[in-house]
Parts: sequence; structure tokens; C-alpha cells
Amino acid sequence: MTPPPFSLIGIDHVVFIVDDMPKALAFYQDVLGCVPGYSYPTLGMEQVWAGSALIVLWDTTHPGAASAVPPVKGGRNVDHLCIATSPFQPDAMRAHLAAHGVEIDREATHGGARGVGLSFYIFDPFGNKLEIKGPAEYPDGRDW
Repeated sequence: MTPPPFSLIGIDHVVFIVDDMPKALAFYQDVLGCVPGYSYPTLGMEQVWAGSALIVLWDTTHPGAASAVPPVKGGRNVDHLCIATSPFQPDAMRAHLAAHGVEIDREATHGGARGVGLSFYIFDPFGNKLEIKGPAEYPDGRDW
């Protein structure tokens, strides 16, 4: 088998379907601390930076987003996006999310690209599941 003619670098972006752009931007910027990225006003699309990756928000209520409307209302094509973070205190994370009215779906310690660490699972206002993952507690990736 021959290798592909490229090298993998990491996640570039994920596209989330939304139906209220101001609400989406408020969540991603105020709750998660993302910063504005590229804007495509004719498409109803805004991008926000999450570290070195982009989260693309595509507003299906915008006329330029006709091709983004799912064929089945409420159908999903992404399970979740994992956002790697710097170290955090779990109580501070809980307090921050609560202050923004964001419910924690679950907390878990398990493996990821950086090893085993603590994650908080939440949902954005549009039902997209996000995993907010702290740095590795066990960087070798061992399964306990």
C-alpha cells in the first residue's frame, strides 16, 4: 500500500448548522472565548477561531445558505467537536458554564489526541455537542 501524497496536520475546521447567528456568535465568543475569524456575509456564514482551528457557523435562515439546510429537519451529521484547552480548575469551569446558563451534559476522564484528561460535554444553543477537554493527565495515552 502506498502512503497518501500528503501529511496530516490536524483539524482545520468544523461546520455547525445554526439558525440564529447573533445567538451563535454570543455563545462561541462569550462562553468559549473564540475570537472572530473570516466572514462570508453573502453565504450567511461566520467563522470563529478556537485556538489554531476554526469553527464555522452557517445560518440556515440566510438566503445564501440554501445548500446547508439539512434534508431532514433536525438530522445531524456531526456527533461532537472536541476543543482542546489549557489547564483549568474543574470548579472554575463549572462556575463559568453555570454563569452563562450552560448545562453540563456530563464530565468524563478519558483518552484523546493529547492523552487521558478531564472533559466537560456541553451543547451549544443549536444542539451541537461540544467536548471541552483539558490537557492530558496521563500523556502516554494509557487506559488506566
